[in-house]
Amino acid sequence: MEKEEEDKYAKELEVAVRVVHVACALCGRVQERLLVTGNDHVVSKDDDSPVTVADFSVQATISWLLSEIFGVQNVSIVAEEDIQTISKDESAGLLADVVNTVNESLAFASKYGLQSPETTLGTSEVLEAIARCNSTGGPRGRHWVLDPVDGTLGFVRRDQYAVALALIEDGKVVLGVLGCPNYPLKTEWLNYHYQYHQTMPHSDLITLDTGGKGCVLYARRGSGEAWLQSLVDDDKMLEWPNCATLIRVSSTDDPALATLCEPVERANSNHSFTAGLAHSVGLRKQPLRVHSMVKYAAIARGDAEIFMKFAKCGYKEKIWDHAAGVVIVEEAGGVVTDAGGRPLDFSKGMYLEGLDRGIIACSGVTLHEKLIDAVYASWDSSNL
Repeated sequence: MEKEEEDKYAKELEVAVRVVHVACALCGRVQERLLVTGNDHVVSKDDDSPVTVADFSVQATISWLLSEIFGVQNVSIVAEEDIQTISKDESAGLLADVVNTVNESLAFASKYGLQSPETTLGTSEVLEAIARCNSTGGPRGRHWVLDPVDGTLGFVRRDQYAVALALIEDGKVVLGVLGCPNYPLKTEWLNYHYQYHQTMPHSDLITLDTGGKGCVLYARRGSGEAWLQSLVDDDKMLEWPNCATLIRVSSTDDPALATLCEPVERANSNHSFTAGLAHSVGLRKQPLRVHSMVKYAAIARGDAEIFMKFAKCGYKEKIWDHAAGVVIVEEAGGVVTDAGGRPLDFSKGMYLEGLDRGIIACSGVTLHEKLIDAVYASWDSSNL
């Protein structure tokens, strides 16, 4: 790669990694408080999906930091949350908690090599930072894409979730960062962690020592490299690039030995079609059921080989649920397309318009081709 190309997004990638570290620390503090107080401030949005103090606080924090570093006029952000829910009278307590959480997190910004505000942010400034994330993306220009807490149900259950930040330029994802605060370093803990949280009463849940405190994964388009950093210990400063480890996808290409990642939530995914497809190509191992874009992280790290998502009729995939994960998997050596074998198109706005049936992410071409063939063979008899 030419040096000019290498340097093109160097600052943007470094800033993105730093702000995601800030966001992961924020989420960790909120989860610790939930464990003690049980006051999770979970509210329902108009579409009945849950949202928490962490969702709004991460969005406000990242929005404020990006705007300060690159200039408000230069920053366009496509993000999941708006201020409609948090501005309601009945959400006054939630809003106050968000303002406090944002200021607490920004006070620690210097630990991550970033500038804290000179004075405490007021309610109007926090709301403005959230509301500023109102871009719809598109085929022209530069747009940051943010899912502040991907997998809110996982977050509330102290299971897997992710902070996802990507940069799209002229319709192409050019870099992605995934913060996975609960991703264990030992792969076998992933399934155990999910099963444990499913079977234990909510009041009895404890924080498991899962062999590590989580990680941040990142990649830049065209580099052919994806990297992993551990989260920063409380008493340390973030060093760039913080002894990052190069990660690669698994070399497994035998379906009988491959591990399938599937969504925990059944609300918008067709699990029965995915299960039938997995059986038809010869997948025999127990699926790895994890919340959020952690599925992309599992493939990029080599902990799983396949992720398939076939949405139920009427559901439209949003770009913030995939952008960061897709570029990380691809730069780690994997393949991500729709079910027709075409690259995902991030140039159409907030949604992955024109998606052919579903999304298939694989660790390599051999498995990917087998799955694409199986989709065409199985589709007519599907119940989608």
